[in-house]
Amino acid sequence: MPEQDLLYFEDMSPGTIFPLGPKDVTADEIIAFAMEFDPQPMHIDAEAGAASILGGLAASGWHTCAMMMRMMADSYLLRTAAEGAPGIDHVRWRKPVLAGDVLSGETRVLEARESRSRPGIGIVSLRHELRNQIGDTVIESENPVMVRLRPQEGGEA
Repeated sequence: MPEQDLLYFEDMSPGTIFPLGPKDVTADEIIAFAMEFDPQPMHIDAEAGAASILGGLAASGWHTCAMMMRMMADSYLLRTAAEGAPGIDHVRWRKPVLAGDVLSGETRVLEARESRSRPGIGIVSLRHELRNQIGDTVIESENPVMVRLRPQEGGEA
């Protein structure tokens, strides 16, 4: 992507919202993810899922995180001058994500400040939320991201 088309720190002021999704969740992908990373019965067997407190074949919480990550990449991350994230402040799985659900939501910029220790880098605090097709929040998460400052004409950021 050309540098002039990237989103920089200056483009991510508090209150900025990036839409996420929609994303259809299929039984096949729930099972495929679970078989690889979280093979608990409620994630790999519809009958076991229905008998659990989740009420059906349910995506692993880690799968929900991965789906949210992909929606973030598709929405804004791949066109952002991002330098990674130092961690996740919190993740909460509020409701199960079931086969047939359609997820959508948003990322909101909560705070943005320039780094004191890394010149040319800003720290952007983000809050992510996904809801299912009936509006129930299924996941909430917050984390900081390091984003390059926009380069100055004729020099470095």
